[in-house]
Amino acid sequence: MFGLWKTWKALEARGIMGINRRNADYVLKYNKRSLYPIVDDKIITKERAIKAGIHVPELYGVISTEKEIDKLDEIIAGRSDFVIKPAQGAGGDGIIVIADRFEGRYRTVSGKIISHEEIEHHISSILTGLYSLGGHRDRALIEYRVTPDQIFKSISYEGVPDIRIIVLMGYPVMAMLRLPTRQSGGKANLHQGAIGVGVDLATGLTLRGTWLNNIITKHPDTTNAVDGVQLPYWDGFMKLAAGCYELCGLGYIGVDMVLDQEKGPLILELNARPGLNIQIANDCGLTLRTHAVEARLEELKARGIEESVEDRVKFAQELFGHIPPVEG
Repeated sequence: MFGLWKTWKALEARGIMGINRRNADYVLKYNKRSLYPIVDDKIITKERAIKAGIHVPELYGVISTEKEIDKLDEIIAGRSDFVIKPAQGAGGDGIIVIADRFEGRYRTVSGKIISHEEIEHHISSILTGLYSLGGHRDRALIEYRVTPDQIFKSISYEGVPDIRIIVLMGYPVMAMLRLPTRQSGGKANLHQGAIGVGVDLATGLTLRGTWLNNIITKHPDTTNAVDGVQLPYWDGFMKLAAGCYELCGLGYIGVDMVLDQEKGPLILELNARPGLNIQIANDCGLTLRTHAVEARLEELKARGIEESVEDRVKFAQELFGHIPPVEG
């Protein structure tokens, strides 16, 4: 028992955040329940982002009832690729990514051939709430399929890599690149077998990776190194993430973004309960960083100052970056 206590005290000294602390000190403290629908429903998130001038994958259509499944042909007419998602899904469950059409059928990004009837049945399952957070009735959205930037070609297996930045009261505190693997079925979700790679907040340079809770330096499918990769548009990603505080009003969120080959950085979704594996990927605890942000907020409050998105990003990069930002 003493050994466990000693281990916990060592983790606490490194600022490692556990799920109980995340829930009590951050999720419950900074996230008003009344605002949860903004982030728990991808359609509402997308509508708010568009209104705020933030780029998101184009929404082709929404199916809300069994009768509206008849609209599917009209929604995807002339499109060879698209994505179907549950509006209130979590963890990547219920998502189908269509990469091409084949002899009157559809080819998913993993190469599986499915029929139109199978897609309709899947949408029906989404509507019943099979994939929703609370098992409640849901809506299905059909949207643009992101084509990943070429930078990810050598370090990812199929699917779309995404970037998650955890943001506290508008201040980015930690970032991670999530890379699909064969095991994750091309999805960028860690619990399904994707890789999490830490990212330096100051520069956008990738650090080490974590896969199935093990530390790695190479992608298991491509065998290429996942560390030392420079992510393009990094300051843009940081500003996008920081600005999501104003977008949704929630104080503690995970912002998931993608880099499209043609459209550049896009917001994918927001998460009010971001996971904690990001700490393993960064070899760093969240608590020390969140405490630094809270101290900053107290200082600014005493002086009657509110910082801009740019100021918040600069503060985070200077304080939390492994490598000092380049002046210029």
